[in-house]
Amino acid sequence: MILLPRGCRPVECVSLNATSSPTFSSLHIHTISTAHWPQRTFPFAIFESSRIMRLLQFNNDGDFSLTEFFEGDIPEYAILSHRWEAGEVTFKDLTDGTSKGKAGYSKIQFCGEQASYDGLEYFWVDTCCIDKASSAELSEAINSMFRWYQKATRCYVYLSDVSIRKRKVSDTSTEYTWESALRASKWFTRGWTLQELLAPRSVEFFSREHNRLGDKGTLERQIHEITGIPTTALQETPLSQFDVDERFSWVKCRQTTRGEDKAYSLFGIFDIQMPLLYGEGEVKAFQRLREAIDKPLKALTSSLGSKKDLLRQLPYADEAPFNTYHRQHEPACLHNTRVSVLQEIYDWADGKDRQDERCIFWLNGLAGTGKSTISRTIARRYSEQKRLGASFFFSRGGGDVSHAGMFFTSLAVQLSINVPPLQQYISEAVTNRRDIASLSLSEQWRQLILNPLLELQSGSPLSYILVIDALDECEHDRDIKTILQLLAEARSLMTVQLQVFLTSRPEVPIRHGIRDNPQAEHQEFVLHNIQPSIVNHDISLFLEHNLGKIRQDWDLRANWPGGEVLRQLVLYACGLFIWAATACRFVEEGGEFAEDRLDGILQRISLEGTPEQHLDEIYLTVLQNSIPPTYRALEKEKAYAIRRKVLGSIVVSLSPLSAASLAMVLSVPERVVTRTLEKLQAILEVPNDPTRQLRLHHPSFRDFLLNKDRCRNFWVDEKEAQGTLATRCIELMSKTLEKDICELHAPGYQVTQVESSRLQQCLPPEVQYACLYWVQHLQRSGSQACNGDEAHRFLQEHLLHWLEALGWMGKTSEGIQAILSLEELVSAGKSSEIRSFVNDIKRFTLHSQSVIEKAPLQLYCSALIFAPENSIVKRQFKKEILPLIQMKSKVRPGWSATLQTLEGHS
Repeated sequence: MILLPRGCRPVECVSLNATSSPTFSSLHIHTISTAHWPQRTFPFAIFESSRIMRLLQFNNDGDFSLTEFFEGDIPEYAILSHRWEAGEVTFKDLTDGTSKGKAGYSKIQFCGEQASYDGLEYFWVDTCCIDKASSAELSEAINSMFRWYQKATRCYVYLSDVSIRKRKVSDTSTEYTWESALRASKWFTRGWTLQELLAPRSVEFFSREHNRLGDKGTLERQIHEITGIPTTALQETPLSQFDVDERFSWVKCRQTTRGEDKAYSLFGIFDIQMPLLYGEGEVKAFQRLREAIDKPLKALTSSLGSKKDLLRQLPYADEAPFNTYHRQHEPACLHNTRVSVLQEIYDWADGKDRQDERCIFWLNGLAGTGKSTISRTIARRYSEQKRLGASFFFSRGGGDVSHAGMFFTSLAVQLSINVPPLQQYISEAVTNRRDIASLSLSEQWRQLILNPLLELQSGSPLSYILVIDALDECEHDRDIKTILQLLAEARSLMTVQLQVFLTSRPEVPIRHGIRDNPQAEHQEFVLHNIQPSIVNHDISLFLEHNLGKIRQDWDLRANWPGGEVLRQLVLYACGLFIWAATACRFVEEGGEFAEDRLDGILQRISLEGTPEQHLDEIYLTVLQNSIPPTYRALEKEKAYAIRRKVLGSIVVSLSPLSAASLAMVLSVPERVVTRTLEKLQAILEVPNDPTRQLRLHHPSFRDFLLNKDRCRNFWVDEKEAQGTLATRCIELMSKTLEKDICELHAPGYQVTQVESSRLQQCLPPEVQYACLYWVQHLQRSGSQACNGDEAHRFLQEHLLHWLEALGWMGKTSEGIQAILSLEELVSAGKSSEIRSFVNDIKRFTLHSQSVIEKAPLQLYCSALIFAPENSIVKRQFKKEILPLIQMKSKVRPGWSATLQTLEGHS
């Protein structure tokens, strides 16, 4: 414990140095002299040990040093998770110089060496970095433990009971030789290791022999099966989103040496701090923990319940935030890379220049220069600092994140979570305008975000960051310009500072949107203008790190790939991180033949050409490697064709599809899709589960595949691919959709009464996709709807079935937008019959919108009954009206002159 004057900060950290050997035989403690302070006044504040963290440093000469850092000055560090065994090294052992002879010393060496390998100078081991002789320090450490693991750059799990060299004689499974041992490891049965699994972002598992087995992402399925913990909890989903009883269940089958520790190990899981009372027993400890959890909840439950119900009404793009489930494996910047650009962003965000009132930081760069990786790094940093207001990662072809329709509503929902005082004001905005989501972008921004922020009162200014990634991938240039104009209004806020970090390619709409708006005072950083030597240094570190992991995972020779090869690869990358990332994934996919894969890259690519040409070559290398060289000419042509069909559908799809759903849409066997994609994981994220969505690793592959001059044998004609999907969607809907598709047998059933599981069963993902996007695919194919064509026939037979499905899906508004787009398609042609029909469909759907949204089966009752007698839709589907229903009064003959209007955008 250190005594400091109240309000003073230390001049330097306290360091414990092992100057001669790792046995800590020579120990020096640097402190601050207090001789000049008057003894009788004691103007001291005890510096609590929760404000100090001791870290070990592994030196190149094999020595360790132990350093104490004050909170706020803690550097990046690795952390060890393990099961305590006999002979662990304690803090006293280190200070006494008796640590080297203990069995646990090898764990410390392992952690230090692995941290050094990963570019980390410092690391932490619980056995020796906490002085357990001090009860006060122990109590503070236990209350801080979750946070320490959470803030670690890497967590290494050392499994002493898992060996890569053993397999039971009776074990005939096809699992890795170590997987059965992993499933039986005692590490998963200990109480303290629960938080060590959940808190850190990066958790890597190592065998007894120090071989890397995988990480929390690659071993997700096994961990879920071993522990029963949901896969979402294993990633970055906030633990507060899981209910209390579920979190308690995670520790139910775990054990601790002392009964009380079973409760104490959950402090971080529930974000609770409590004093330790050893001797109170397990029951009493859990009772106190329950009371600490319930106390704030009881006060908030009544008020928050109604507010959260209101916020749930806002349309929300689930895949918008930086830490969504599908982004869990996407990397942040490696340690010691992107140093200058990150520092410039941090200086802007942290207000180092108090005169700088620029509220927008625009990071722009060419495709593949690493913009999204920087965005994730920024979002993660300010999320940890509780300063991230919201994030939205646009993605072309990403469904709800490909357009601005849910942009401001999604930001508002996140702001209500991340800035709790805003919840009241945003809820009031929803109460005042229940139709807020259908209003214009400017109305959504002002009512859901700007005005609630203006309501915040604070003694000292608050500061929050919005992270907007890949704005250029948002559909519709007009929406991009509007978004930029509105975000610039954040500068008018007084009691709260809202800063906007956004990235994009240097596209014309964004350049004009920022520079033509006088309010949009912004700071700009151009990634592709960074000195090549700096970029090459960062790419070299990236390659060294990723190829080093491959070497470790596959036990390749110690000097692979070698300095000269790394230098060649850096030159081939031409400043593009996406080239380096694709090359590493391609090599990793080779497994035991990784060396051959790397040799193939080196032989194929020359130093000549532009960065784009180098990127084309690595993409072609991956594609051509997926076709066996032994194929004959005809077989190769068939292989090219199936890849064009499958990949073309993936890159032009408007929302991600799984392999199973894609097979259904294309009407091909699922095995054809999975077999086609199994060797393309360097360019595609292909989950082991065929029901999980397929995704491009980077949008530059889409640009490549759709460009005839760049892609050669694999080129995809975009309009042809769009037309194929339009046709397949119509065929799938015609075959699948029917009246009362959820088999409810009661026209009064409301949307809110149908369980999501039933909806997914009756309307599987591929059918929902077809319902949502068939018109857009038709429009993008360049085709026109004509009398008697497949689109016309589908509407004549299945219009009500389609509208019913959209109603159950909660997508009636999207259906109306599709009808408006279809009206544009038919108005340009000469087919009067379908033009009149589509116009009547628009009137019918707008007139019946509220009915469809609430009780879709009323389409066949009230919607048809109250439609005008001359309605084409009514005449077409009159037979659908239930025979028991009789009209006692006449309805008007035709539609009124008033057309319901929709505000907003497409």
